[in-house]
Amino acid sequence: MYRLHALSLLAFTGALSVAVEGAVTNTCTAAAIPYPQLFGADIISLSASTVTNLSASLIQTDSHFPLNITGLNFCNVTVQYTHPGQNDSINVQLWLPLEGWNGRFMGTGGAGYATEIGFQSLTYAVSMGYSAVATDGGHVSGEYDDPSSWALISPGNVNWALLQDFAAVALDDAATIGKSVTTAYYGSPPEYSYWNGCSTGGRQGLMMAQRYPSQYDGILAGAPAIQWPSVVVGLYWPQLVMKQLGVYPPQCELEAIREAATAACDKLDGVADGIIAAPGLCAFDPRAVVGQAFTCPGSGTNGTISPEAATVALAAWTGARTTDGRFLGYGLNKDASFVGVANTSCSSPANCTGQPFLISSSWITYFVQKDPTFDLTQMSYRQYDSIFRQSNNQYASIIGTNDPDLTDFREAGGKMITWHGLADELIFPNGTYDYYQRVLDLDPNAADYYRFFPAPGVGHCAGRAGYFPDNVLQSLVDWVENDIVPETLSGTTLPDTNGTVRRAPLCPYPLVAAYNGGDINVASSFECQTSFGVTKSTE
Repeated sequence: MYRLHALSLLAFTGALSVAVEGAVTNTCTAAAIPYPQLFGADIISLSASTVTNLSASLIQTDSHFPLNITGLNFCNVTVQYTHPGQNDSINVQLWLPLEGWNGRFMGTGGAGYATEIGFQSLTYAVSMGYSAVATDGGHVSGEYDDPSSWALISPGNVNWALLQDFAAVALDDAATIGKSVTTAYYGSPPEYSYWNGCSTGGRQGLMMAQRYPSQYDGILAGAPAIQWPSVVVGLYWPQLVMKQLGVYPPQCELEAIREAATAACDKLDGVADGIIAAPGLCAFDPRAVVGQAFTCPGSGTNGTISPEAATVALAAWTGARTTDGRFLGYGLNKDASFVGVANTSCSSPANCTGQPFLISSSWITYFVQKDPTFDLTQMSYRQYDSIFRQSNNQYASIIGTNDPDLTDFREAGGKMITWHGLADELIFPNGTYDYYQRVLDLDPNAADYYRFFPAPGVGHCAGRAGYFPDNVLQSLVDWVENDIVPETLSGTTLPDTNGTVRRAPLCPYPLVAAYNGGDINVASSFECQTSFGVTKSTE
């Protein structure tokens, strides 16, 4: 899973400036790199080429703010292989710095149905001195929200081999291949291995910790799409509610509700900053603003918030429920954008249609129903109820990635950090709270090797006005290599319209960043406490 504009990642290739100027090192040739040994697989081919003077502009995501990279030189190795009898063909891409290798290896995560992001993640990793690997998982990487080319062998029959590759197997393979090629190229193995991913990449990181616990010394698993079979079906819930109501509110109307919720709950942490830092304390009811006026930017159209729009907002916040009102899945926090789960397209504010999140609708179509012709617009509440259960019954063991028992990861000496933006519009933060609490219930000392940092005001893997953990990768490295426990993460906002950058600590759950007075733009004005304990306020 990834941000709604994940397809913009394809535009990165337009920022690429590559000049192959001959071999910078005589080892960057296929002849000089032996085929890696991979149990249960046959290597089909290995190619290698030198890339010099690569330049790229990287968007904010995962673990860094926007970056401009120039003058990058690396050896690009591609390995193609298959699992005999599975009829799959998987491509692994490995970038190896020509100079300045830091002795570390990095596995990079995917987005949506793409097992890899590729260019963005590899460029960042190599610019930091890592050798880095990405895998396509056996299907086209650019198809972030459309699995139609690989999900089914035929109508009614799931391509189980490729689903297993995407969910887990190819991730383990990539780590083995990547470390093998790194060792062959540099003449020594990596001293440390790290995973870096968000959303699907976060789920993949947890998969590595749960199923392949010795592959990575440190795992950065941001906004993880854990319990995938529930999350992807749960994302469709507000669309179903709109269909049953027969009303599709324009985004400006839903945004007016979000703004009202933010205004009502902003100061619960003692700071008026346009962020709901205490979503668990926010009891705002959208029905309280029915009849309130709103204006649609651009068109200038005026309207009043309808009861139906309030119902849609409440559904998005509450999360999916059975026909008799029982819990199925979590919902959004109240300062998250509705554009992920309750998106609509309007020719005018009074003429809108639903725009389901395609990762959700395609999962229901291809994996649960296994029928490309399935019409989601005809789905009833009762049918949705069943589809939610069937998604879990059929796929939780394959891609659920929600096992709280991290004993093997702990025994392997691994360290893991999860962070999650509390204004995430796609992956429900409460699902991450739930998972981490179950880890603690099983192992009360889990914080010795695994820590979870909520990030107030941050959207899906980046964005919005919140505190982004821009130095989280270095915090993980320090924990793994120097035993410096991350008591906090550095949270930093993007500059506002006045150029002001705010900083605050991100605290490990269950602690929160309590305001202790002073300049709200300065991290020292906050400290990690067991509660917000609002005795001071900015108003």
